[in-house]
Amino acid sequence: MDAESRSEGAATGGIAADRLRSIIERVERLEEERKALAGDIKDIFSEAKSAGFDVKVIKQIIRLRKQEPAEIEEQETLLDIYRRALGM
Repeated sequence: MDAESRSEGAATGGIAADRLRSIIERVERLEEERKALAGDIKDIFSEAKSAGFDVKVIKQIIRLRKQEPAEIEEQETLLDIYRRALGM
């Protein structure tokens, strides 16, 4: 093996192996963090449910808070029109 192929940044088939390994390991760490966060979120919803809150409604509110006010207003207007059309 020559010195270049043993070097830390050696490329194999045009791919820098160390860079690729670093990227993959970072993604793996973030996926583990995402799993932990998902567990935390699940615990919070369980807490909300045990406190008497409706988890479905909480999730709807969270979705609404991510939207722009104009988008929410448009959806509510359409919902109202559809309800009236169905006699609800």
